[in-house]
Amino acid sequence: MQAATQLACNMAAALFGLAYFCFVTFRTDRQRVMTHQYDLVRPSLACLKTLARPGALTFAESAIRNALYLWLVNGIVAMGSDYATAWGVFSSIRWGLIMVPVQALEATTLAFIGHSWGEWRKETGTERRPRASRYKLYEIIRPALWSCLIALAIEIPLCIFMSEYGARRFAFYLSESQTVSQITAKMWRTIDWCYIFYALSTQLAAILLATRPRWYLYQSLISNLLWVMPWAIVVSKAHITPEDAWTYHSIVFGGSLVFSFFDVLVVDLVWAWALLRGKMRLPAIY
Repeated sequence: MQAATQLACNMAAALFGLAYFCFVTFRTDRQRVMTHQYDLVRPSLACLKTLARPGALTFAESAIRNALYLWLVNGIVAMGSDYATAWGVFSSIRWGLIMVPVQALEATTLAFIGHSWGEWRKETGTERRPRASRYKLYEIIRPALWSCLIALAIEIPLCIFMSEYGARRFAFYLSESQTVSQITAKMWRTIDWCYIFYALSTQLAAILLATRPRWYLYQSLISNLLWVMPWAIVVSKAHITPEDAWTYHSIVFGGSLVFSFFDVLVVDLVWAWALLRGKMRLPAIY
């Protein structure tokens, strides 16, 4: 139900966004005709290809990440109904409720960084290896820094409150099972602090996603191939039991969040260094 709801909301948002984009484009076209500017700006296949390039990269990243996640979830289901239900409840609370502010911050960060990046690329013209000043670099990444501060202000109090008071009670409310609520509370106390790193890495990764989607794909591959996949292989071969399963799964899921934070941080630093030194070769402006 949660997956279907999220899919429906995402599809509705995407379709409304596409409809608004087409509306604005056609309205701009009519205005240009009325002012005797006859260069058409209507959507075309060539323009769609330009927009589809970064979309293909995020699609590949999502496919790889979700394939590994489904592999791990298959092992979780094999641990029995209580364990699998507890993981489902944990995910519902964490991703269905508490991660909403973080995801909203990410969307906002992407929009502002994308606009700042576009303005800077307009200033650099057709130069393929432009050099950014420190002030301009700060202007581009400033929304991500503010989002990190806001995310910390939200995540830290929630982490403490849910770990000490709310997780077990909320889990019991959702599952109506004392056993499931206790397992969920254990999961929460073990790895919820790792989601603070996730909240930060999400905002920092937005810098790459809004400016250099290919770099975003690379950092995701580093995280998934160097941490998630090796541990997924270990979990599948270790003959784990429900009693010791969380020892392994907490390392996989919690560790991947921490690893991803430092992975994104390093890639962001390389991205900033390349822009400051004029070492980054940017795609041509269409």
